[in-house]
Amino acid sequence: MKPNGNVAVATAGNFVGPWGASKSARCSQFRPLTGGDRHSGRIEAHGDFIRELIAEQGKGTLDLSRVPHDDPAVYQMIAEGDTIGVFQVESRAQIQTLVRTQPQSLEDLIVQVAIVRPGPIVGGALNPYITARQALRRDGEVVPTYDHPLLEPVLRETYGAILYQEQVLEVAVTLGGFTPGQADILRRSMSRKRSLEAMNSFWEQFRAGAAERGVPEETAKIVFDKLLGFAAYGFPKSHAAAFALLAYQSCYLKYYYPAEFYCALFNNQPMGFYPPHAFANDAQRRGTPVLPPDVNRSGGRCTVEGRAVRIGFNYVDGIGEEVATALAEERARGGPFRSVIDLARRTHLKREALEHLIVVGACDCFGLRRRELLWQLGLFLADRRLGASAKPNGWQLALGLPTEQDMVTLKEMSAWERMIADYEIIGLSPQHHPLGLLRPHLPGKLVRAADLEHLPHNSFVRLAGLVVCRQRPATAKGMLFMLLEDESGLANVIVHPPLYERRRVIIRGAPFQIISGRLQLRDNTVNIVATDIQPIERPGKRGPQPKPEPIDALLAQAERIATLPGDLDDAALAHLRLVTPAAHDFR
Repeated sequence: MKPNGNVAVATAGNFVGPWGASKSARCSQFRPLTGGDRHSGRIEAHGDFIRELIAEQGKGTLDLSRVPHDDPAVYQMIAEGDTIGVFQVESRAQIQTLVRTQPQSLEDLIVQVAIVRPGPIVGGALNPYITARQALRRDGEVVPTYDHPLLEPVLRETYGAILYQEQVLEVAVTLGGFTPGQADILRRSMSRKRSLEAMNSFWEQFRAGAAERGVPEETAKIVFDKLLGFAAYGFPKSHAAAFALLAYQSCYLKYYYPAEFYCALFNNQPMGFYPPHAFANDAQRRGTPVLPPDVNRSGGRCTVEGRAVRIGFNYVDGIGEEVATALAEERARGGPFRSVIDLARRTHLKREALEHLIVVGACDCFGLRRRELLWQLGLFLADRRLGASAKPNGWQLALGLPTEQDMVTLKEMSAWERMIADYEIIGLSPQHHPLGLLRPHLPGKLVRAADLEHLPHNSFVRLAGLVVCRQRPATAKGMLFMLLEDESGLANVIVHPPLYERRRVIIRGAPFQIISGRLQLRDNTVNIVATDIQPIERPGKRGPQPKPEPIDALLAQAERIATLPGDLDDAALAHLRLVTPAAHDFR
């Protein structure tokens, strides 16, 4: 990153302002981002893993320090809010701001990282900055508004808004007459546990200093209240620059190396704002297939397979990291597994783990239906005892006896059963989204998430979806923000306090919800302002429904698997609610 204006520059893990390294080292207001930072260490490992994947795929060696920082395609992706899985700019608040500010440079991205923080939000910087960006895009220029002319040299780069901790110090010196030492005491008060109380104690000094400079008390109060916002946490610019660079590099990887990007996300969970099933669906929508586990293709962890991501053995419930690695190593040593019996003999997996592999399709390569594979496993393992030794109890000897006469033809698992098994065993479904299967059984006149942007502003809509995350930040005056997902995409929902209190149990407890409300289309953002929220209960019936057929009695040994419903009744929905991953909650 080239030095440019006031941009901080990354140098060997530290960040240097335009004034030079020696002075930067003496400035206590800056917290350098080093390898020990809890965020940077995780992201650095994430980036290293992606680069390893790229090299393994024969795509050369990628040096992220040399990628261009002005790639139009990458910025177009950022401006569209396509940043799920990208460090620092993946939250719904960040995405909603990205589509309004339309960053076109690294400098813009530095502002973006800094502005969606409690400090600038409480200080009232967000909306003025967005308005200035929109004017710049519309008119080609912007005339910033400053609370006082003395602030122009301090706030020119951010169009009159206070975004960085450094600006807090400069405003205190320029408008409030603080000495640099006094300003540093003000800075330190921002990081205290009771920082708001500590910062309020500076008001008299700030008011007196402003009066000496001819600043009216009313104006001084307006500016000081903006500084108080940083008691709620704000970034120094050096920190924002470091994170913006990481965010840009992540976006570059997502755009040009999507399979490697998503594979690394799957292998570094938990991390970030979204659960794995949301990453899987995002990948599929962006043209990167997510493939189910396969005993003859999967690795111990998720792997890249062409332009797709293959789910690894470690995602299968009942198979830990060590067993997953050992499974892949046994296949490398002894060749591909030839049958479910061969798999059982060579790996000595617990029976439950073998059943789980079968039910999520990891044994489909053997050419039998999943129920038939379960039957075959039941013939080989006489009971449900666990196999942990070379000849555990309940395992048959490797006799070359024919079993064809014991095989039966069983019907394939339904799409609903496969989806339930996927969510229960690997936490995501590579082939089915719950709403895609529920859709024919839901009440009419429901819109899909992908349709919202094409509907008229302020129109009344109803949307059904799976709750991905909920957020009720302290800066939002009691409002709650939800992200719902259906088979077509994601939808943002705004819930005002009265509705939240009225439907609190549903909002917090129901994984699948039907949102009724007004569609809000503004500045490239799409939101539903909810007027009512209901859980998805028993779907409305449409025409005759087939009676569910239980799996054969012998397959009942598979317990939970044998009781998967074949129809969308109350029991089926209850099971789906139980196995659906919980939404992520944030403040």
